[in-house]
Amino acid sequence: MNTPEIRKPDLKGLNLNEELFRKYIRVLKLARTPTREEFSKICLVAGIGICVIGLVGFIIYEIMLVF
Repeated sequence: MNTPEIRKPDLKGLNLNEELFRKYIRVLKLARTPTREEFSKICLVAGIGICVIGLVGFIIYEIMLVF
């Protein structure tokens, strides 16, 4: 009768995770807080995008009511 073989743990996945975490840490070290001007522009663009999407949805809703 054959006995099952005992396998060694797969360490390649462990090294891959460590490398991934190192990349994340490197990105976090490079990240910085935006200036007030950058933050204002981001908020303005995001707000305009939300309004445009809402307007498109409203127009589609009104067209559906008519037909």
